[in-house]
Amino acid sequence: MIKYLSLFLAAAPTSFLIAQLARTQRLRVAFIEAAQIVGIVGIAILIDWLLLKLGISQLQRRLNPKASHQSQPWLSLSVSLLRLTLRILLWSLVLSWILQSVQSLSPWHERIGSTIQFLLQRVAVVFNTPFMELGRTKVTLNFLFLILFLSLAVIFISRWVSEWLKNRILMQLRVDRGSQETITRVVSYSLSFIGFVIVLQTAGIDLSSLTVLAGILGIGFGFGLQTLASNFISGLVILLEHPIKVGDFIEVDGLLGTVEKISIRATIIRTNDSQYVIVPNNRFIEKDVVNWSYGSPDTRIHIPVSVAYGSDTVLVTEALLSAARQDPRVLLTPPPSVWFRGFGEHAYLFELLVWINRPQDSEPIKSALNFLIEQELRRRQIEIPFPQVDLRLRDLGELRSLTHHYRRSVANAPETSAVTEPAVPEMAKTEPSLADLLRNISCFSRCSNAELQMLIELGNRQFYGVGEIICYEGDPGDAFYIILDGSVEVRSEHLNQILATLYEGEFFGEIAVLTGMPRSATVRALEETVLFVVHRSAVQRLLQAQPQLAEEIAHELAARQQVLHELGLVDSQDIKSLSPLQWIRRRLQTLFNV
Repeated sequence: MIKYLSLFLAAAPTSFLIAQLARTQRLRVAFIEAAQIVGIVGIAILIDWLLLKLGISQLQRRLNPKASHQSQPWLSLSVSLLRLTLRILLWSLVLSWILQSVQSLSPWHERIGSTIQFLLQRVAVVFNTPFMELGRTKVTLNFLFLILFLSLAVIFISRWVSEWLKNRILMQLRVDRGSQETITRVVSYSLSFIGFVIVLQTAGIDLSSLTVLAGILGIGFGFGLQTLASNFISGLVILLEHPIKVGDFIEVDGLLGTVEKISIRATIIRTNDSQYVIVPNNRFIEKDVVNWSYGSPDTRIHIPVSVAYGSDTVLVTEALLSAARQDPRVLLTPPPSVWFRGFGEHAYLFELLVWINRPQDSEPIKSALNFLIEQELRRRQIEIPFPQVDLRLRDLGELRSLTHHYRRSVANAPETSAVTEPAVPEMAKTEPSLADLLRNISCFSRCSNAELQMLIELGNRQFYGVGEIICYEGDPGDAFYIILDGSVEVRSEHLNQILATLYEGEFFGEIAVLTGMPRSATVRALEETVLFVVHRSAVQRLLQAQPQLAEEIAHELAARQQVLHELGLVDSQDIKSLSPLQWIRRRLQTLFNV
């Protein structure tokens, strides 16, 4: 007993030491395994932060400017799905690596692996089990997911190719916006159709087996989907024939707006109030459509104006044309014109016609012109009439009693209290009209109102600042001028002296226009000056319309021997063999083809 006790006492320290060593070894292994787990997880977190968060976010920021506004939500969704998929794969690999590398967790690795393998087998059975047959093709969930993935890939590729074609080729070729959208749509739809056919053929679907289904769908289109089919065909017609394009300003069924997008089913129109209206395509085929941008954007707008009977029609024409020329949005070529539409119940009926190159601004331009017309008519004291109504009084007794009472009150009034008459405002001084100023020119003094109206319509106003040169000596005489406001100085350069100073209502330059001779002096504005300019083209139209006027002008110019002498025509070699009248007649025939 003592022997065994001594042996136990001798072995106890050794066993204790061995147990302590074993415990220390396990702690060391556990510490190493924990360090491995922490290191793997730390590396995974670093990879997740660098690649999946920063890297993909940077990729999205680079792709966003290249993507269209409509495709940006799809891009964000795709990036989110990609980030989620990569994150699941990353942490699955981390979990698998931990289970394999940590020896104490190896039983869990086998259990988890067998469980995952069992679930995958069951899922594979579910996904590979056919639930219907399409011709000779068995349809499974795997098949549907494959078709869906390939279809999304076809849509993405077709849109990417069409956008690349639009941004890299069509914009470089400076193709207009409407043609760009049309070509892009046609290419996108064509690639999508070809891609879907290839996907179905690759998937093993025999398209000939779909003839019965296509026939059934055709009947459905014919009866239940007539409107959709009509819009579809109308959309193809619009895209192929180009009756309207993106960017055109159109009017359909009273709706005015700019075409923003043309799709297969409908067209989006943005009105002048920035309201977006979705219009079915069949309305553009069945209804009358006004395309203000077709061919040329130049458009003529009509503004009706009524003036009181007895108004000077030439003065009215001048006022309307003056208002039209004050708006910078009105084109000067073709020039504005005025039509005398007829005689209304209470007024003369005029119409101002102006040309603009922005049809979408027609309503604001009409409003601005109406303000200017009212201002010009008021300045010239032209009355705008109002409807006149005949008033019939059935009971005249009350009116007679009121009149009798008024007469008695006037008769009984004191003699010292004189009846104050209403003050009559002094007639404002009216400035001369353009017609009167043109008649001051001797060559046009006998012109009728209609002839002067032609010159007024084809002329225009010009503004000159202080010291600004209007024309130089020796310049071709292509226009003559009437001073509407301000003053000018006429100076002879070769004589180095001032010939005259002209003021409001005077004119200059008509001889150079009618004879085709160069300017005989330099004209400079002494103050801010407004001139009415009549170009040679206006005189030519007048003389071609009134040939007898050319003969009267020829006699008038021939009688002005002093002016002809100053121009050097009397001493000219060309005129020595001809009389001044014959020479002027020939000049008028040559210059104005009359």
